[in-house]
Amino acid sequence: MAMALNFPIVDAHQHFWDPTRHYYPWLCDEPPIPFRYGDYRAIRRRYLPDDYFADAASLPITKTVYIETEWNPADPLGEMNYVDELRRATGFPNVAVAQAWLDRDDCLDVLAKLSRREFVRGIRHKPRANREPGDGRPGGMTDAAWRRGYAQLAACGLHFELQTPWWHLHEAAQLATDFPNTAMVLNHAGLPADRSEQGIAAWKAAITLLAQCPNVAVKISGLGQGAGLWTVQANRAIVLTLIETFGVERCLFASNFPVDSLCASLTTIYTGFDQIVADFSERDRHAMFYDNAIRVYRIDESASST
Repeated sequence: MAMALNFPIVDAHQHFWDPTRHYYPWLCDEPPIPFRYGDYRAIRRRYLPDDYFADAASLPITKTVYIETEWNPADPLGEMNYVDELRRATGFPNVAVAQAWLDRDDCLDVLAKLSRREFVRGIRHKPRANREPGDGRPGGMTDAAWRRGYAQLAACGLHFELQTPWWHLHEAAQLATDFPNTAMVLNHAGLPADRSEQGIAAWKAAITLLAQCPNVAVKISGLGQGAGLWTVQANRAIVLTLIETFGVERCLFASNFPVDSLCASLTTIYTGFDQIVADFSERDRHAMFYDNAIRVYRIDESASST
């Protein structure tokens, strides 16, 4: 039986948005784009801190990390203006990961301006990815212009959040090796959507390669497989494999809310994580739910929270 979550939690990956005020192509345009969870119209609505903490009412979440929301690509600085507005009004999120287009001519200027925001910790720009694991063509992490942008992150004091399917993780390992002073956080466990024996074996080989890079951490998040398909049984092996491969100190639990509300409640996700690691030490559990996120995202523990 899982132990009670008797310590504070940092949600290391969540979003706020308001499509009634701002332009997000995937939330505003018609028709909706293809998505790994299927029909996502239920989340194409305003989702703000009050909504999040209503969903989190039964959980001791005290700090959150906002991840960019594929905001209007013509306005890369506008999203952090909006986040600043939310922080001033509500105290959340505590820190943020911003959007920057690493292959654009204005990349360095955008990075410099974002780095001056005291709450911005990193950048996410999803690199171009192939649709299928059997497609061996090089992905976006090999693009020379994209790599030139990536090379500026360390000097700006920013880390990189990587979201890509596992069949591009060999490129991520090369990137992490080539830029050892740039921390990388793998989002959503490398997207292990194919749960067949063959699919899991290939995913495990890919994350094992990436885990050899000491500057890479992993977020255990985004593990749903569609409506109602977030269960301990379905995700136990994935979670334990990640912890075994990366080690406790490089694993962070996160909700990916409200996106993963398509799969489960916030309580189901966090109590599920808790059940999976119930046999771990109190220290290790505390690290994955709280301490590691505080360290990776350089969060001020004295900051006010609900």
